[in-house]
Amino acid sequence: MSSFKRKAATKQSTLPPGCRISPSSPSTVITSTGIPSLDDILGGGLPLSCSLLVLAPDPHSAYGELVQKYFIAQGLACGQTVCVIDDDAEAFVAECMWTPSASAPFSHAPAQVADDERAEDATGEDAQIKIAWRYERMGKFQTTVGPSSTSTSTSPSSTASNPSSDEFCRTFDLTCRVPRVVLEAAMGASRVRPIPVSVSASDADASERPGTLAGPRIAHLVHTLSALLEASCSPMSPVRICVPALGSPQWGDLEAQDILRFLHSLRALLRRHPSACAAIALPPDISADGWGGPGWVQKLGWLSDASITLAAFTADPALSAMFPAHHGLLHIHGLPAPHTLLPPSDRFSTLRGIALASGASGGGENNLAFKCMRKRLVFETLHLDVEGGVGERRTTPAARAAALDEALVHGHDHDHDHDHRGHAHAEGPAAESQAERAAGARVEVKFEEAKKESEAGEGDQPQGRAKAKAKKKVAFRTDRPDLYDF
Repeated sequence: MSSFKRKAATKQSTLPPGCRISPSSPSTVITSTGIPSLDDILGGGLPLSCSLLVLAPDPHSAYGELVQKYFIAQGLACGQTVCVIDDDAEAFVAECMWTPSASAPFSHAPAQVADDERAEDATGEDAQIKIAWRYERMGKFQTTVGPSSTSTSTSPSSTASNPSSDEFCRTFDLTCRVPRVVLEAAMGASRVRPIPVSVSASDADASERPGTLAGPRIAHLVHTLSALLEASCSPMSPVRICVPALGSPQWGDLEAQDILRFLHSLRALLRRHPSACAAIALPPDISADGWGGPGWVQKLGWLSDASITLAAFTADPALSAMFPAHHGLLHIHGLPAPHTLLPPSDRFSTLRGIALASGASGGGENNLAFKCMRKRLVFETLHLDVEGGVGERRTTPAARAAALDEALVHGHDHDHDHDHRGHAHAEGPAAESQAERAAGARVEVKFEEAKKESEAGEGDQPQGRAKAKAKKKVAFRTDRPDLYDF
């Protein structure tokens, strides 16, 4: 009897909708933020039981709220439960973007990309420029990643076992809005849970207990979130918690310690419920580094699993002129690292480039930026344009440069004419003086001394310059090619 025994195939555990196994650890489940490039920066996606904090200090833009809308739209498209903490939660959800194929929002067919850049590439395939054969197989220069790139970073086994892996990150269009039918269906099925920030005095007194937060408003919200997660959170039904503007005027007069305690309590709730994740955005005034005292941004990064800053160029015209193709810089303060010591982004992020740099000549990280196009928000590597960051090409030289070049040319022509007259002795003194006056009127003052020195040298040795030195001649011997006669 043979001692070998065929092992039965292990049954793959079914994953929740819109989730995947992390490429770094099989015990970590990740979900998408709705932006493929942001998923790549986080190491494949946002892990469940983790929080993402987005800082946007620019008061003239709303990039932090835009990331929150992507987060909500991805949860609605995947059929997950979305909890929005805001007084105008329903209006905020109604303003979220949606997929171009709005007629079938929950179909399993892959979403079609409708960006202008993709369309131009598809139409221009037949009219490609012929290049050298050695460069034909080289890939095009890319500064960001797409949904296909983020899907290849995961393990093949998890992708094959999960039927909803194609829906991990949908392709959303900023020109489309969530259909009213989809929003009403989600509200009817309790997949959208709005939690108002403003509470009554009785609710605040009932939620405030010894040992809880100092602010009754925040204490009530933490108590409400805990009850919601206890009732609706399960391994097969993830819950997304979205806070569009933590610390806005509707939250009341909050201090720095109140915001830090809320982030700490929210992080503790996520650890107790591993099937939930959260995304928080701060208003522009609170996102500034000096709002909560020294090291404010670092404190926020320590109390959240992932923390990023979207620093827009609108406040600095010099940066806008230097990088016209981007709208701001991306600063990373912290990255999620559940069940690991190092963040998975260090190994699996293509945009950051740490793994590629460490495998080559050294460890380095790419500078990252973002730009908001007509149909999507993209995070990409920061790079200068072809002309060094300047969008316009100068066709005529500057006025000072043209005057200096003209003076140099006329000065050289004057010296050449004077030498020719010294060699040939063909022109009279009247013509020579007239030419000198004409040349002197064209030459700048700084060239007068050089002209006088050249004239003095010609007067001392008039015959030495007239004799041209004979060139050396080289003769080859036919009988012995290795010898030369000079």
